[in-house]
Amino acid sequence: MSTPLSTAGSLAPAAAPAPAVVVPLRPPRGEHASHALHQGERVWVETNCYVDLWIEVLHGFGLDPRAGFAFTVTQDFEGDQFTFFKFPLEDLETLYGTQVQELAIYDSLEDRVRAQTLRGHTVLVEVDGYYLPNTRATSYRREHPKTTVGIDFIDPVGKRLGYFHNTGYHRLEGDDYDGVFRKLPQFFEQPDLLFPYVEFCKQARAPLQGRALAQASAELLRGHLARRPAHNPIAQWRAAFPEQLDAVLTRGERYFHLYSFNLMRQLGANFEFLSKYLLWLNEHGYDVPEAIVAGAQTIASESMVMQFRLVRAMARKRPDLCAECFDTLEAAYENTLPALARLMG
Repeated sequence: MSTPLSTAGSLAPAAAPAPAVVVPLRPPRGEHASHALHQGERVWVETNCYVDLWIEVLHGFGLDPRAGFAFTVTQDFEGDQFTFFKFPLEDLETLYGTQVQELAIYDSLEDRVRAQTLRGHTVLVEVDGYYLPNTRATSYRREHPKTTVGIDFIDPVGKRLGYFHNTGYHRLEGDDYDGVFRKLPQFFEQPDLLFPYVEFCKQARAPLQGRALAQASAELLRGHLARRPAHNPIAQWRAAFPEQLDAVLTRGERYFHLYSFNLMRQLGANFEFLSKYLLWLNEHGYDVPEAIVAGAQTIASESMVMQFRLVRAMARKRPDLCAECFDTLEAAYENTLPALARLMG
């Protein structure tokens, strides 16, 4: 029997902390099938490197990342972009018992990564996408974008690495290994090269499961709804769009890709995950009306429509204010966030 959201039960007591596990060697991960969120039909197959990475890291821990998407209701228009949405670290600990700590790199990145993976932890490190073979279609051996990977296996002798990135789990070796760890000759000529920002994640306690997980997630949703934007962020984007459109048409295709990633993709992907999250709540005994789920999914699909319209506007060198898209997006937002907030009480 379903439970109305406004009367969901209180949080279950947290399980006792599990002792830290130290293992002598972490073997390379076997075949890793991507989580269901990265399979099947999706409007936005890839979202941003951080969220996609965490989906697979949590999945690799045997956890369901869908429970963690309550935070998507807080996305706002930031003037020149939509919020780069990320799992809040406190939510990860509350739901999954997963702690994230900054890793001090006081001598060698390679040595610190090895020390943590030997303890069964996954290391999140910013690396140069130029050396990631899973990006053959984009940056591999072409460009030098900064991106985050989750390393859970390292073999310094064999120069092998296993890592989560984007929508899956991958391996690299040889020169790519040396490139990731800045061991190629050209790096020796840069003694002032800064260490990257590095974190590690560990299972500090047992994750919540079943009813306790659903209740904790719903409680987080209530808290995040209280922090949602005070105004419709899509209406604010609409007001700024004419000037932004001029910049897109003037600066051309390269700028368009940057613009669309930070606006249409972040908006659409965020709300597609919100729709998946609301379906997960339904699966766990909460009544979320179909109209609210559909509103979130409409934002996902209409953001893609708008991206295609801008591509056409660029090809024709003719401005398109996308009035119909904004009408649909604004209405869908009003049918989603305020309605969900009322439902949560």
